[in-house]
Amino acid sequence: MSSAAEILVIILSVFLAIFLALAITLTIYLIVLTKQIRRVTKSAERTVGHIESTVSGISKVTSPLFVAEIIGRYIKKFKKSASKSKKGE
Repeated sequence: MSSAAEILVIILSVFLAIFLALAITLTIYLIVLTKQIRRVTKSAERTVGHIESTVSGISKVTSPLFVAEIIGRYIKKFKKSASKSKKGE
């Protein structure tokens, strides 16, 4: 083999070793990042579950209160109109 070919093989070997080291490093970082994303996703799912149950509980309480408030308004209006009609007679 000529000396130029040997130098070329050495240069290519060095670059291959560098790229191999970079690939291994990036793979490790990707694995770590994936684990962090899984943790964040699980935490977000738990939070959404808690919020959903809270909203569900609140909606069970507020629906009857809302209906009672509307009925109360109509009763007040009916009483006012009834008292006005009695005063007019």
